[in-house]
Amino acid sequence: MLKTLELTGFKSFAKKTELSFKSSITAIVGPNGSGKSNVAEAFRFCLGEQSIKSMRGKRGEDLIWNGSTEVGRANRAGVKLVLDNTNNVFSAFNGSGGDFEEVSIERVVNRDGGNEYYLNGSQVRLKDIFEILAKAHIGASGHHIISQGEADRILSASIKERKEMIEDALGLKIYQYKREESERKLLKTEENIKQVESLRREIAPHIKFLKKQVEKVERAEELRQKLTKFYREYLKREQIYLESENSKIEVEKKPLAEKLRELEKEMDKAKKILENSNQKDGKSEELLKIDNDIKTERGNKDKLFREIGKIEGEINANQRSIEKIRAEIRSEENKMVPLKEIEELEKEISAYSEIIQIIQKIREFIGRHKANFEDKNLERLEKFVIDLERDKIKVEENILEIDKKLLELDFKYNEIKNSIEKEKDTERDAEKNIFRVSSEMSETRSKLDLINEKLHRLTIEENDWKREIQEGGVLLGTAILGFENDVLDDTTSPPTPLLAKERGEEREKQLERRKELEKMKIRLEELGGAGGAEATKEYKETVERDEFLQKELTDLKNSAESLEILIKELLEKLDVEFKQGIEKINKKFQEFFGIMFGGGTAELKIEKLKIKRLKDSLDLNNDSESIRTDINGLLDNTGNDEEEKVEEGIDINVSLPRKRTKGLEMLSGGERALTSIALLFAVSQVNPPPFIILDETDAALDEANSKKYGDMIESLAAVSQLILITHNRETMSRAGVIYGVTMGRDGISRLLSIAFDEAIAVAK
Repeated sequence: MLKTLELTGFKSFAKKTELSFKSSITAIVGPNGSGKSNVAEAFRFCLGEQSIKSMRGKRGEDLIWNGSTEVGRANRAGVKLVLDNTNNVFSAFNGSGGDFEEVSIERVVNRDGGNEYYLNGSQVRLKDIFEILAKAHIGASGHHIISQGEADRILSASIKERKEMIEDALGLKIYQYKREESERKLLKTEENIKQVESLRREIAPHIKFLKKQVEKVERAEELRQKLTKFYREYLKREQIYLESENSKIEVEKKPLAEKLRELEKEMDKAKKILENSNQKDGKSEELLKIDNDIKTERGNKDKLFREIGKIEGEINANQRSIEKIRAEIRSEENKMVPLKEIEELEKEISAYSEIIQIIQKIREFIGRHKANFEDKNLERLEKFVIDLERDKIKVEENILEIDKKLLELDFKYNEIKNSIEKEKDTERDAEKNIFRVSSEMSETRSKLDLINEKLHRLTIEENDWKREIQEGGVLLGTAILGFENDVLDDTTSPPTPLLAKERGEEREKQLERRKELEKMKIRLEELGGAGGAEATKEYKETVERDEFLQKELTDLKNSAESLEILIKELLEKLDVEFKQGIEKINKKFQEFFGIMFGGGTAELKIEKLKIKRLKDSLDLNNDSESIRTDINGLLDNTGNDEEEKVEEGIDINVSLPRKRTKGLEMLSGGERALTSIALLFAVSQVNPPPFIILDETDAALDEANSKKYGDMIESLAAVSQLILITHNRETMSRAGVIYGVTMGRDGISRLLSIAFDEAIAVAK
């Protein structure tokens, strides 16, 4: 039920004005131009009317009090409508109004054109206002507000417009709103589906590319695990070999070193005897000189052997560097994205194509310059190795020269020795001892030289082993640590010296392992070594994103399917309730039409109208011929020049009593007014709104028809509260409260009220 209407600064109501609606019928009267119709327009404004033209204005500021010679203009206009909510009519949406016994709706317009909406004092959206009013069949321009001159609108409207008016009156607007909202959501969902599908199409080639990279990383990781195990076994076996060989050399070297020390003592003793006995002659001095020369040359030979060992160590280290650089070059070449893959990426990817080309060019630039640098470094190392090989050859030539000198010295030494022995001088036993000791020392030193040479070789192998540990740490990280504690199935711990045959056999196998180890290292570097974590992470993230998009796509499709089902159900419900509503309206329409005309027939009929239009009438520019052709092809694949569209609407069939008049076109002005009133009242009786506003809809009626109109008003007042703006005395007589509107010299509308219901009660 309508309780009050408050106007502040709205049109001619410059000052705050309140109308209280305590009667079922309230009449608003007054002379022309006093501002009566502004009250009806205030209802429209407050209920959300967006057409300023329908409220007799051009702009929003036309609705604000514009001032007069005596009163200045207002900066804003506001209208507040208070409705009774004891029966919770206004709790249909979002719980709004359900906790209040009354609901206040207020709209304010400012001079800058801005609008504000308030529901029970809280600012809300226009959409919220529409939602809460729709269930009660109230709207800004619905069937319940009929302004002056608009009574005939339902008759003159097109069948489609008439259908919309009837749907609004039947309370089907809420379903239309839900359908439109669902269609908007469906359209948005379909757009989202296209976007998600587009995103999945864009990342699909990237996933394919990353998958290949991850598979490569997985192969590298598998090889890395295998290499780690193999590496540890190799290092452990090399450790056992080195420890065993060092132990063997120590066993062989210790007695020879002790023997050499004893012989040197004996030699020193014999030399002292010769010096003291004055038995030295030229041969003895020459013999001693040759002995010293032999010692010197052997010392030089030892130095040269150590130098060879050092050169060989440098050669091995540089050869390893050369092999590593070559492996890196091959690895970089394998890392380059194949042209075939680039071409594949360019076919589904559009957004990434330029980026990929740039990345590829950068890679090629880095690869080319890196290759140039590595080629130069490789060339330098190879030249250095060649120089080392030459130095080694020179040292070996020097060793051969020393060996040649040693042979000559040994020959002279033995010649003098034999000469002295032939003299068989018993007094020269000391010299004979010198010869014997010297011979044994020479033999012992030769054996020690061989052992030292073995030790040099073993030192080189031990350095290589240590270098392998460092390289393993760089390549495999901490996975290589702790191999010293590993126990091999075919060895004992602690290791024991092996027989020569077993050692040679084991060494041969170890050398084969070494070759296999180098091959595996090169393959791992070609596959990217221990790297690839970033590619794996990116692949995982991209796949997760694709799975998320797939899930989102599924949800969107399910949502779209649900919306399609909802739209279908709403359309079916609309169709059923609309047809049922038409039947109810026709029953009342016939009843009111009979009252107005004393008989006759009147009915609403659902019509389907086929609309044709030429395709060439499409609003396209002259230079869009190709687009026009495409659209025309979509409109009609049969090649017809016209397209058809079926629209549903409402037609009105009337037949007056005692006349052959049929159809709205043949009715007079008065007959049209009576017909429209009968139809409007019939529509209002089906789903009665809380209130109906009639703005001088009785202006064209004569006295007899005014009485019939008054009877219909009283009948209508039983289901809806009526606000009548009228000049008709008969209509005024049916009102319980009359508001008189006057306007003074200041141009401001003012109200006077007469409450007949209260006056009658007091009189009784």
